[in-house]
Amino acid sequence: MAREPRDGGRGRDRERDRDGGDDVIDKLVTINRVAKVVKGGRRFAFAALVVVGDQKGRVGYGAGKAREVPEAIRKATERAKRGMIRVPMKEGRTLHHDVVGHYGAGSVVLRSASAGTGIIAGGPMRAVFETLGIGDVVAKSIGSRNPHNMVKATFAALERCTSPRSVANRRGKKVSDLLGRRDAAPAQEATDA
Repeated sequence: MAREPRDGGRGRDRERDRDGGDDVIDKLVTINRVAKVVKGGRRFAFAALVVVGDQKGRVGYGAGKAREVPEAIRKATERAKRGMIRVPMKEGRTLHHDVVGHYGAGSVVLRSASAGTGIIAGGPMRAVFETLGIGDVVAKSIGSRNPHNMVKATFAALERCTSPRSVANRRGKKVSDLLGRRDAAPAQEATDA
């Protein structure tokens, strides 16, 4: 009896594009063979972790388990579509601010990046950012390397992201009051000279 690799295909991100009406893409983050011990021996099943997104600021994740791989992926995809969240993005390419997320033993740090940086993130976090539509981000996983914990910690961080507009509305101010006039200081110095 040949053994399957222990990583369960974690390193192989498989992208599958579905022709649904909602234009979401899904990425298979990990697939794992699990066993249930019963009286006659072992019953094998497959557990899948899938991330879906529309590449325009909406993303979700889901886990599914079934006796066959395609069924497990289908279940995970359906759960991911039901639990999608919206993430505010700066210029449609990066985060507005740096943020930290925790879930269990998993901890991640997400930092906004300048244009042209690309996605600097490993494994499961990369799948989240690609389906979300972020083009420039620097991310670091500190702690657990378990894909489930990494994805959930990344989502915990993304849920904490806010835009300047929402903060201004909450505080009853203008966006320019929060960010300050970045162009006002150099213009003032030019007129004084």
